[in-house]
Amino acid sequence: MLQLNFTPFPILSTERLVLRAVEQTDANEIFFLRSDQRVLQYLDKAPATSDEEAKDFINLIQQDQLNNNSILWGITLKNKPLIIGTIGYWRMQKEHYRAEIGYVLHPDLQGKGVMNEAMQAVLKYGFETMNLHSVEANVNPANIASVKLLKKNNFIKEAYFKENYYYNGKFFDSLIYSLLAPKK
Repeated sequence: MLQLNFTPFPILSTERLVLRAVEQTDANEIFFLRSDQRVLQYLDKAPATSDEEAKDFINLIQQDQLNNNSILWGITLKNKPLIIGTIGYWRMQKEHYRAEIGYVLHPDLQGKGVMNEAMQAVLKYGFETMNLHSVEANVNPANIASVKLLKKNNFIKEAYFKENYYYNGKFFDSLIYSLLAPKK
């Protein structure tokens, strides 16, 4: 079974980015990412309505990380501490060495390769340090940018579920993509 330890929190660095722990001082940025309609367009969930909800979310992810059940990185530009997005692993299936990856990015930075750079660092960490065998992504089929990002990182489509997700009085479809660990 997968043995995880996210203490101390693993800070990841790329050419342009620092991926770090999300702290209570990031509540304003987390609130924006969890309430802005452009960010939530394909996430099919209710927007956050207060800073308190953002703070509660941060508490939840911090507790999950302490329990080694999930990990969420705040994405920042080097030399700029404000979070511009998040990326992480959750819905871990430790017995199967599998986790789901999820990510959001500030709309002003979409389409500039930021999430691709963050994803490559997080996938490397997932396969090399966490010892994951596979990573899954659940995507709204209308989210063309996310599908392109996954394909660019060699994810393959595993499934297309018709109306398997209910939100706000409507049923939505889901695409499932996955990536296996590189062969050693």
